[in-house]
Amino acid sequence: MSMWDSIKSRLKHELIDIVEFLDDSGDTLSYRFERFQNEIKNGAKCIVREGQAAVFINEGKLADVLPPGTYTLDTKNIPILATLLGWKYGFESPFKAEVYFVSTRTFTDQKWGTMNPVIVRDPEFGPVRLRAFGTYTLRVKDPGAFIKNAVGTDNRFTLSEINVQMRNVIVSHLGDALGESKIPLLDISGRTLELSKFLSDSLVEEFNKFGLEVPTLLIENVSLPPEVEQALDKRSSMGMLGNLDNYAKYQAAEAIRDAAKNPGTAGTFVGVGVGQVFGNMMAGTAAGAAAGAAGVAPPPLPAFFLVINGIQAGPFDQGGLVAKARSGELTTSTLVWRQGMQQWSPAGSVGELAQVFGSVPPPMPGGPPAIPL
Repeated sequence: MSMWDSIKSRLKHELIDIVEFLDDSGDTLSYRFERFQNEIKNGAKCIVREGQAAVFINEGKLADVLPPGTYTLDTKNIPILATLLGWKYGFESPFKAEVYFVSTRTFTDQKWGTMNPVIVRDPEFGPVRLRAFGTYTLRVKDPGAFIKNAVGTDNRFTLSEINVQMRNVIVSHLGDALGESKIPLLDISGRTLELSKFLSDSLVEEFNKFGLEVPTLLIENVSLPPEVEQALDKRSSMGMLGNLDNYAKYQAAEAIRDAAKNPGTAGTFVGVGVGQVFGNMMAGTAAGAAAGAAGVAPPPLPAFFLVINGIQAGPFDQGGLVAKARSGELTTSTLVWRQGMQQWSPAGSVGELAQVFGSVPPPMPGGPPAIPL
């Protein structure tokens, strides 16, 4: 065999007969098919499997994109490539082109999260720092745009190279989504799906630039700074206690019941419990006296309902209560109720009404006897 025949034989074996890519990594978004001096044999087979697209690049320009299928690389199947190359002899000789295989399958369980808190303005709490994290799915929708705007000349482009950019894009839109959705801070945990869709819709245009789409984006958690969470816990605890006066009475009653179970200390605890009850009932009187001694008017009374002659009447404000006391329709034995009380109680047991009875003057000297209260 002559030297020329040896060279031709070697070149023949270096030319590519089948152009294909099998990915065993599981995280490859695009792969540039490697061959000797970019030469592909005329009539070679190009196999594009489901979940792939083949992108041909000639002289730095996008030439053609082939969907899944088996192709014979000639002018009948890829006329755009043939036009760009502009050969006189068509594909009668080996041709040069770069072939990128792009994965078009959906990559699931991709993570995103805020590295630093996002500041949003809540209508109830004002400016609040939030952290959030979740998952999303990613898919190449436009292989040509993906090669041009994301891959460039990278011979193997993986998820790790795009995940950081995707996370930054998501986080940058999170604050806008929280503000524009107008979902109150306390309602976010129950409306995460609504917020997730709002955030996903705001990202469509941004991802289109890279030829990508995010079929699913989920917000798994939105968390507050620890000090804000502690304040909310305290606020919730106060809300669960409700009326503090009634709560104190309930605690006193519980103490009396527990003391009764222990005869050795029953007397002590009964005294403590009764003292708490009467202390609460006298709280209004003490507060009024202290305010009067300081020269400050006591706070106005809330409106009370009265039972007069077996009929519910009211509500009466402080002036109305004083008038009823002067007329004798409101006495210490009259049943009264206001918002926050669990049941009707005698007026004499409600410490707040002490200032009403204290405002009724004694009988005038030599005048008619005062109406008993």
